[in-house]
Amino acid sequence: MSVYRQTQSPHEVVVVDDGSTDNTTAMITREFPDTRYIFQPNQGVSSSRNLGIRLTSGEWVAFLDSDDEWLPTKLAVQIEQLRTNPTMRICHTDEIWIRDGTRVNPMKKHTKFGGWIFQHCLPLCAISPSSVLIQRSLFDEIGLFDETLPVCEDYDLWLRICSCLPVLYVDTPLLIKYGGHPDQLSRKYWGMDRFRIRALQGVLAMGHLTHEDRDAAIETLIRKASVYAKGARKRGKFAEAAEYENMCVEYQPSR
Repeated sequence: MSVYRQTQSPHEVVVVDDGSTDNTTAMITREFPDTRYIFQPNQGVSSSRNLGIRLTSGEWVAFLDSDDEWLPTKLAVQIEQLRTNPTMRICHTDEIWIRDGTRVNPMKKHTKFGGWIFQHCLPLCAISPSSVLIQRSLFDEIGLFDETLPVCEDYDLWLRICSCLPVLYVDTPLLIKYGGHPDQLSRKYWGMDRFRIRALQGVLAMGHLTHEDRDAAIETLIRKASVYAKGARKRGKFAEAAEYENMCVEYQPSR
């Protein structure tokens, strides 16, 4: 487990098993006896992460999804960067992508950024959960992962955080993301933009966006709602299509 190969050891490790049916329980007990292991019936990724947050006590929280791997200096580099940038409350890193066993280059739209990145977060998820180190107190202010979202829960959280705060970015790959397997959540749901649209509605309802960020969020919502409505009509979901078409009229940028 890459958590235990870190040059900077974590203060505590919690594994939340969200209803696995393999030998995870025996493996964790045998190989990682110092780990706090919690099993829950399948309740989704947001519930699992939120439970992990509640069960830990450190000032900083990191996540590691089951199909990701931290490189050995991940925590050490981030901790040092946060020491030299003491006003920053969230840090993420560059990453390596492996698809079906082969390293691939992310497309330009997946480029990572630091600073005030709210508008970079609008098209798609701009931060990988497994790359972050986040100050615990942020969850008290911003809220936890939205457990009503089966996917795009990370997109929703980054919108809420990045609408209020700048982000520290380490331009070094410190995470390996493995993809291409058939059980990825991104392959499970048709029309995933409907969950991103809900997230956009939520951050707009918070009422604190700057004029420029609000207009950018509305333009993104309208674009996503329009595409989703067309897809719904093609599938014969006429009531759903009308709902999203009306949404395009309801939300209008100020300029």
